[in-house]
Amino acid sequence: MDYKKLHRSLFFLIFFFSATSLFAQTTVVTGTVTDAGNKQTLPYVVVSFTGTTVGVTTDNQGKYRLVTSQPYKQIKISFLGYKDAFLAVEPGKEQVINVKLFPVSRQLNEVVIKSGKKPKYRNKDNPAVELIRQVIENKPKNRPEAYDFVEYREYDKMMFGFINVSAQFSDRKFFRKYKFVIDNRDSTILPGKSILPIYLDEKLSQNYYRKNPEKTREVILGQRGVNFGPAVDNEGVKQYFKHLYNKVDIYDNDIFLITSQFLSPISNNSPNYYKFFITDTITDSKNQKLVELSFTPRNSNDVLFEGMIYVTLDGNYAVQKAVLKINKHININFIRSMEVDLDFEQNPDNRYHLSRSNTIAEFGATKKEGKSGLLGMRTITYKNYLVNQPHPDTTYAIKQSEESVDEAKIRNQDFWEHNRLDTLTTAEAKVYKNVDSLRNMPSYKRTMDIATLVLAGYKGFGKFEIGPANTFYSFNPVEGLRLRLGGRTTPELSKRYYFETYAAYGFKDERWKYFISGTYSLNKKSIYKFPQNYIRASFQRDTKIPGANLQFVQEDNFLLSFKRGVNDKYLYNDFYRLDYVHELESHFSFGAGFKNWKQEPAGSLYFNNTVNGQPNSIHTLTTTELTASVRWSPHEEFYQGKIYRIPIPNKYPTLELDYAAGIKNLFNGEYNYQKLDFRIDKRLYLSQLGYSDLNISAGKIFGQVPFPLLTIPRANQTYAYDLDSYNLMNFLEFVNDKYASFRIDHHFSGFFFNKIPLLKKLKWREVASAKVLYGGLSDKNNPSLHPSLYQLPVDGNGLPITYIMDKTPYVEGSVGIENIFKFIRIDYVRRFNYLDHPEVPSSGIRVRVKFDF
Repeated sequence: MDYKKLHRSLFFLIFFFSATSLFAQTTVVTGTVTDAGNKQTLPYVVVSFTGTTVGVTTDNQGKYRLVTSQPYKQIKISFLGYKDAFLAVEPGKEQVINVKLFPVSRQLNEVVIKSGKKPKYRNKDNPAVELIRQVIENKPKNRPEAYDFVEYREYDKMMFGFINVSAQFSDRKFFRKYKFVIDNRDSTILPGKSILPIYLDEKLSQNYYRKNPEKTREVILGQRGVNFGPAVDNEGVKQYFKHLYNKVDIYDNDIFLITSQFLSPISNNSPNYYKFFITDTITDSKNQKLVELSFTPRNSNDVLFEGMIYVTLDGNYAVQKAVLKINKHININFIRSMEVDLDFEQNPDNRYHLSRSNTIAEFGATKKEGKSGLLGMRTITYKNYLVNQPHPDTTYAIKQSEESVDEAKIRNQDFWEHNRLDTLTTAEAKVYKNVDSLRNMPSYKRTMDIATLVLAGYKGFGKFEIGPANTFYSFNPVEGLRLRLGGRTTPELSKRYYFETYAAYGFKDERWKYFISGTYSLNKKSIYKFPQNYIRASFQRDTKIPGANLQFVQEDNFLLSFKRGVNDKYLYNDFYRLDYVHELESHFSFGAGFKNWKQEPAGSLYFNNTVNGQPNSIHTLTTTELTASVRWSPHEEFYQGKIYRIPIPNKYPTLELDYAAGIKNLFNGEYNYQKLDFRIDKRLYLSQLGYSDLNISAGKIFGQVPFPLLTIPRANQTYAYDLDSYNLMNFLEFVNDKYASFRIDHHFSGFFFNKIPLLKKLKWREVASAKVLYGGLSDKNNPSLHPSLYQLPVDGNGLPITYIMDKTPYVEGSVGIENIFKFIRIDYVRRFNYLDHPEVPSSGIRVRVKFDF
């Protein structure tokens, strides 16, 4: 199971629970609120069911949508400066109620007849914009980082549940055995909705911050979460959910939520993207005067919030409270609604600190209200906030694997009842016991086995699992029909030992291929847990396309069997490998390895050279390498699973340097050489303009080697769009002993399409990429100058198919559309040079499948 499979799992859950119709009746009230005098629509009017806390505010067009499963019979409409209105509704039905509000006092002689057009919104001479500029100007002093020392206790609770499960659902025959789970519903968590909690995770920690030298430290005091059993990657699910629900700091320019980057309403350039309105002035419990400042996106499809913030008028212009929402038109998939509520408390020095953050999002296959789906909520409570109280340096020092202390994960119930900074609802408190009971039910285990096979491609048998299913069958010109069966051990066998294997057979070449590996953890932790410290030995006998990456386990996916052009030059490989990897807490890692590689040409590929003026055929090429590598990825985090981990993109670069030395006569090695490769990867966030994934790479080979040992650029002859490959380059088209490359893949996230009516409704998103490769071959590695080297491959007519790059770089670019049907990306790819090479396309359409929000 990996990051993409987590997306598929979440999509499956959303779709399944949205498709059923076995849910309670709902009352849906929609309409528009206008001024009774001038007929203009009124934004941010409060519409609620009378006598309840169930309500919404109108959007910038004066429209509202109110939904409940309770039999309420009246709505109340209220707005500052207008008389409250009370209107009857019919429970259990969808209805449209348009509302006209009358000002509190009306003088006919002051009525001015104007055109029906609303006045144009402007930033200039707008008191609301002037106020928000004051908030922006005072941001530095209102952040915790303004203090020299800060410490606080934090309680972090995350809950996921199903929405609006009907009372009759558990009475159906198939679900009766799960009645104890399904009947654990709660209508107090979110007014107007019935929530069935199924997931809960809690963490209590003590946090420290020091400005100079800057250090932050989190000491985990207690942590607990539900356990769905070995069929579910509990750790990976937790990391994935927490990445969706990142901590919200309104003082940041950008806020990352649900895999999208939102512009904060108090970001430095927020007046260019938001409209601001002063809607009220209030006095809080401490007699502090506040201004209620409402805001709405200038474009409703952009990744922006709407809502309100409350600003202090004490000269600090601090945020005392904030309500951040998204509207239903926003260009994010599967999200029906989302709201972030931030509450701040006053320090003794009259500054404010965050005391509570509550993020709620409702997920569904469609954005229609009242349907079933998923609801997620992350509530973070902050207490015992102290400032400018220094501690010894040891207090701020990070201890080895501090976040994995086992003691914090086995706290008893008494500990949580006395130390939890918030309360659990009755339904939430039952989740742990219910999931434990569910996990031990045979019917549940069978269901999860089927789900794991369908979604992850693996069938579990306790200590071992078979898969992945998408590699069981494939085909290629050398092997013909290829069948493969493999598997891997699970943590149920051991967390320190890990084995993986497969066997494959080609019916055309009638050869067996196989792979086996064993890994041992040197730090008593899973080899996939940070920080890694392991040794791995492996052997692989299999086919390979020259220039394609030799993966740890080659994924011969059935869909990648379809390729364009001629694709019959392969290698048979025997690959012995020994690797050591060691990560440090600083996210600096190093590794060392031994590789012995025997290559045998297959298909129409051959190894020929000239010896004493006579042609000579070579059957195998053997090399032995000693390798070393260093890598630094500051602040790196992972989607952490049982037997996988996927890096989470962030704004920090990742740097990697790899070195390899070929040793002649060591285990039949035939060549001496040295190789250096360097790369930088970085995600660059550009706020409302989206983000770019950048890669810069360079490498050089020192020594004289035949072409199979040169750098063969990563080509792609499939019809899938590959981010790391040159999608219009043929396999083996170029060879280099020195290279430099640049790649950028930019996602605009709908920045332009959101402003075009048709595309705005389709919620398509723009994407563009460019790839540039400089390469060259020194004279000592040029077969035309040194006949003893292997000849470069030619086709059946003797025409060259492998070339040496001149001073002109290879360039290809693409423009495309992603989020088609919410998961398809289509690129038009254009190749700009070296078009005189045979069988190369100048352009093409490539497709990529990606589930994303």
